[in-house]
Amino acid sequence: MKMKLKVSRAEMWTATIDDQPGGAARVLDPLAEAGANFEFAFARRAPETPGRGLLFVLPVKGKKVVLAAQVAGLARADGIHTVKVEGGDRPGTSAAIARALADSGISFRAFSAIAVGRKFGAYLALDSAEDAAKAVGALRKL
Repeated sequence: MKMKLKVSRAEMWTATIDDQPGGAARVLDPLAEAGANFEFAFARRAPETPGRGLLFVLPVKGKKVVLAAQVAGLARADGIHTVKVEGGDRPGTSAAIARALADSGISFRAFSAIAVGRKFGAYLALDSAEDAAKAVGALRKL
């Protein structure tokens, strides 16, 4: 059965944050004031760097938001090539995505997916622009 998925490239932004209460808020607050409306935000500790964490967001759009992001310490994650997947929530969607990537010989850096109501959304982080383009092609065939 064919899945109706919208697959596109996305631009991830990242910052190193303090691993303490308010670490993420110090970066996100000025962006909210500038009008940022994120589709994706993810923060995690960085065990390899005690006392620090990592914050990932997208999209960062508009002159005011881009400037606020840069001032707050966010930068384009040039080494992370991101693919966005959207569609209706159906059993097996995450497995189908993972299988399509495996069958295409693509190893992903990260895979984050969520279903809310009847909608499914996922973001894939890939190592190269070539892998991202290959992933887009493979996932559009689902």
